[in-house]
Amino acid sequence: MIYRNRHAEKKLLHLKSYFKVVLITGARQVGKSTLLAHLLPDVRMIVFDPVQDIYGARQDPDLFLNNFPPPLILDEIQFVPELLPALKRRVDRCDSPGQYFLTGSQNLGMLRSVAESMAGRVGILPLEGMTAYELSGWGDRDGWLPMYLDDPDSLAGSVNGTIAEIANLARFLWRGSLPGLLDAPDEIVPDYFGSYVQTYVERDVRLMEDIRELAAFGRFLGLTGALTAQEVNASQFGRDVGVTPGTARKWLDLLVGTFQWLELFPYQGNTVKRLSGKRKGCLRDTGMACYLQRISSPDALAVSPMLGAMFETWVVNEILRQSITLTMPPQAYHWRTGGGAEVDIILERDGRLYPIEVKCKSNLMKHDTRGLRAFRETYGNGRIMTGLIVYAGSECYRIDEYTIALPWNVKLRDLTFGPNTRRY
Repeated sequence: MIYRNRHAEKKLLHLKSYFKVVLITGARQVGKSTLLAHLLPDVRMIVFDPVQDIYGARQDPDLFLNNFPPPLILDEIQFVPELLPALKRRVDRCDSPGQYFLTGSQNLGMLRSVAESMAGRVGILPLEGMTAYELSGWGDRDGWLPMYLDDPDSLAGSVNGTIAEIANLARFLWRGSLPGLLDAPDEIVPDYFGSYVQTYVERDVRLMEDIRELAAFGRFLGLTGALTAQEVNASQFGRDVGVTPGTARKWLDLLVGTFQWLELFPYQGNTVKRLSGKRKGCLRDTGMACYLQRISSPDALAVSPMLGAMFETWVVNEILRQSITLTMPPQAYHWRTGGGAEVDIILERDGRLYPIEVKCKSNLMKHDTRGLRAFRETYGNGRIMTGLIVYAGSECYRIDEYTIALPWNVKLRDLTFGPNTRRY
């Protein structure tokens, strides 16, 4: 498989220059080990196992570190928590940056342990599936998000068409964003995700929590595909699979902890309008979502009622993936009123709000801005920047004074961004 550049490369090298330890987190198969092997080809990598004690790292951590001096890559560090105290003692004796590089695919206890053990010594880099630019071989260039946050009104004039290599939206969503499928034919995709679910997701989750209701958990996992891009209702999750709301909430937290599920909190702001207090949930990968819904092909997705939810799921994830190029990523929310007005994504940074709607349609009309207008009417224009509608069309243009239509596979001119958006 040909390596594709990742947006995270610059940030990883930046962290390597300042921190003694760098921790890369993310789901299995998003490319953590591949990224390190590409950028640090001369550094030895040791991959840990949940069962086998590789080189006695659990039994005698200090001896292990004596036998393998830095620089060193320690892959899947969550399987050897016994190593962390010894690692802390080791890095405290040397001030050199870039001594150890850790990866982990579980976010809960492992990330807390690393952060507590090596506070001030570790730089943390979250890695997710590939962006549209990365999948197209342009990972050394930023996507549209940094420019939008820096100067929203300049975005429309900086577009240079669309990415021809990913023009088929249904196929793009159906295949997902995991690097392991880059060069695979469509016939392999269902087998890949079948193996992924069985080998990675279920095993990792069961290692984190003793789940006895295996059949119920399998149904629960499938239900996440049906409810992606919707508000999270733990009671509904539990009722549909026959478990309590508390169990459903715990299982969702486990999926968050293994980087398979994300949740956007509701934006409340300072208003008396009755707003929804529910989080919106999304699977991390649209290919996984399609597999869980047993959508068998791109053609089947193209006519599926799930197409809109899959498109919104991808846009939410794409925004979070592009955020890795920023020194200060925005906070993401969703917004919905009791009367039904909603904005799919609200980004907040530097006291400013950036509202983004998602429409899985090739042509937009004025009424498609009604959610953005309702949000602006609720909070006024003071903090709200020009909004976007990310849609399935091919033209970038202004819909009105406050809204830009942005194609999902937009291609930008190769420009230098302004001084307010630092990039690594």
